[in-house]
Amino acid sequence: QVQLVESGGGLVRAGGSLRLSCTASGRTFSIYTMGWFRQAPGKERDIVVALRWSTGSTYMADSVKGRFTISRDITRNAIYLQMNSLKPEDTAVYYCAAKTQVSGTNYYTGTFDSWGQGTQVTVSS
Repeated sequence: QVQLVESGGGLVRAGGSLRLSCTASGRTFSIYTMGWFRQAPGKERDIVVALRWSTGSTYMADSVKGRFTISRDITRNAIYLQMNSLKPEDTAVYYCAAKTQVSGTNYYTGTFDSWGQGTQVTVSS
């Protein structure tokens, strides 16, 4: 129903910056929330940032507060993740995700039902 395409991953030194992009297509009118998850080797996939599409309200994990910023471009059905002051522990595969079904007010939790292919972010020390 919703297709997500990511770009912007790569290799960067600690303290550097990267900007990830995710563009949605298909039934984009059904999107409640878009966000970014990451999964490091041997770790669970965790939410990093998320944005409620209709309002622009955001959620951000404590580990990236003050360093990462999520934004949206409504005309392009896109979200962006600006990552600054990157640390080696930020190394992970980053996945764009969308939520098209919401129970109650769980805009940032529960099942995200559309996923991008993932883009590798590697931060060297």
